[in-house]
Amino acid sequence: MKHQQGQFTGAGKIELFYQCWRPDAEPQAILVIVHGFGEHSGRYPNVVNHLAPLNYAIYSFDHRGHGRSPGKRGHINAWSEFRGDVRLFLKMVREQEPDCPLFLMGHSMGGLIVLEYALRYPDGLRGVIASSPALATGLPPALFFISRILSKIWPGMGMDTRLDAAGVSRDPAVVQAYRDDPLVHSMGTPRLGTEMVAAMEWTLAHAAGWRIPLLILHGGADQLVPAEISRAFFEQVPITDKKRIEYQGGYHEPHNDVHHAQVTADLEQWLAQHLA
Repeated sequence: MKHQQGQFTGAGKIELFYQCWRPDAEPQAILVIVHGFGEHSGRYPNVVNHLAPLNYAIYSFDHRGHGRSPGKRGHINAWSEFRGDVRLFLKMVREQEPDCPLFLMGHSMGGLIVLEYALRYPDGLRGVIASSPALATGLPPALFFISRILSKIWPGMGMDTRLDAAGVSRDPAVVQAYRDDPLVHSMGTPRLGTEMVAAMEWTLAHAAGWRIPLLILHGGADQLVPAEISRAFFEQVPITDKKRIEYQGGYHEPHNDVHHAQVTADLEQWLAQHLA
């Protein structure tokens, strides 16, 4: 396996950090991973280490305001920036891997990003995997009301979301690594909050327009994004080529929970079925 790092030009000409893991042989397919809020592209080793030996090339990048990419921590001006970054990243990946089937995977906020993106731009995607997609917010109504006001008068005000790291995984080592990771943060802004909510509402309202193969992975005991919200989206998807796996007792990051071996095996099986 070969690990490479670099930069690509995202929406608005911002230079964003990306990395890829390529198998020693020619890849049979590409998996692009879109990470979640506050984290970064380097937190998916269980997926990488499982799929790369099976001749998958894995690409991922750090969102603006996250990881090793520039920008105010946890801030965007508009949701279209996330969408544009994904579109330009996929364009770069296709240029580097022109003959490979391409799958798009997103976790949490990244799950919301890929669902919203694929509803608008499904062409060229062999399928989408949404892990614990953030289709609902845990913000109290009063706090969301304040965020809506601040989004108009002070959109970039830094706010600590106080995300509970204990809800990430049932594995204490994963939780401690999350807390100790200098590239992980919990900062958000009012504009990010209001843009996320608008994207959630739009995505749920347009679920009936879904047209490509879909896999949803969700922990049944997820305390950060309730499992029932991804079930609600799934039930509205009209196609038959869809699958949702809910892991009993699982927390927010299926790929980093105590059952991660089962999760990566399920992912492998679904990908293989969609390459046949």
